[in-house]
Amino acid sequence: MPIGINIEKSKEIHKNTIRTVRNLLLQKADVDYMKALESGDSEKIAEVVEIKQSLRDAPTIVDEAEISASSVLEITAELKQIWNEQLLGPNPLIRE
Repeated sequence: MPIGINIEKSKEIHKNTIRTVRNLLLQKADVDYMKALESGDSEKIAEVVEIKQSLRDAPTIVDEAEISASSVLEITAELKQIWNEQLLGPNPLIRE
């Protein structure tokens, strides 16, 4: 019997990586929010609120991804491609 690849487990691991990075960014966003609140900068407050919501929603991108690959390397490559660098910064799973 061939060894199966658990795509759901792969997705969960990828979501946990996103959550780890996201949590650090949420902490920074909390500081930015407090500074904007203290200075009364309503534009900055709205901007930070939007960023924080996007960060909270980031793991759902993985749930919505259609993984069509069948090998470990291909699945990993597809998961790496759905990383949102603009929101989360450089993908820690890609080594240069």
